[in-house]
Amino acid sequence: MHHIGKARKAATYIQYLLISLLILVPVVWLVVSSFKPSSAVVSYPPVFKFTPIIDNYVQLFKNLPYMLYTLNSILIAGGSTILGLLLAVPAAFAVSWYKKSWPTSVALLARMAPGGLYLLPWYIIFSRLGINGTYLALILTHTVITMPLSLLIMASFFDELPRELMECGMVDGYSLGGVILKIAVPLSAPGMVVSTVLTFILSWNYFLFALVLSKIRTTPLTVAAFKFVGEGVTDWGMLMAAATVLAIPPLVITFFAQKWLVQGLTYGAVKG
Repeated sequence: MHHIGKARKAATYIQYLLISLLILVPVVWLVVSSFKPSSAVVSYPPVFKFTPIIDNYVQLFKNLPYMLYTLNSILIAGGSTILGLLLAVPAAFAVSWYKKSWPTSVALLARMAPGGLYLLPWYIIFSRLGINGTYLALILTHTVITMPLSLLIMASFFDELPRELMECGMVDGYSLGGVILKIAVPLSAPGMVVSTVLTFILSWNYFLFALVLSKIRTTPLTVAAFKFVGEGVTDWGMLMAAATVLAIPPLVITFFAQKWLVQGLTYGAVKG
């Protein structure tokens, strides 16, 4: 029995190792390739011994307004995350309070629809309103991505709260809005963190809406990185550097929020 236990433990560690390799190897390859010339990135057999260069990053920020693209991504992802939470939190509380699941289903159906279905109507509407290519237009479109996920996560967390506690708050004179802000939201802090991080990353990485609806001054990183992919020639070194820069903010946010993420994902976000 003792040997069986050791074998199972070893098998578990091997599984962890294999999963870690599957996740980390592409990331390491991406970062390492960003310090190679373009010719070395696609060379076969792969080049493992080389002199690192920083030319890709120098050209990225010297020849292109890449800092502007980064700020654009932060504004669009941050704005859509905040707006999505402002809409999703009261909606999620109503879903949980009245025990109605159909609003969540409708929101998820809207999220599962192909993004291309929205593009032409949005383009026409935003053009008529004169806001096509603005931050407002991009934030509104990305809210369609972030809001359903926040609604699903927060409704699950609100379901776990004792209803009696919120009813006591109403007896003490809180309005329903006061119950949400002063009782439900503070007690669901892990859910708020999970919603914020996941929706921010989802919006940050989304490509389709920004490709069609952004203009030069509102171009986010995802669209800017796509510029290095041509029909006949792809600047692989610059593309790898751009993708590395694109990946840094989500990784930093996830690193600092990992404690809350683990707590949230193992508590309310996977229930219901």
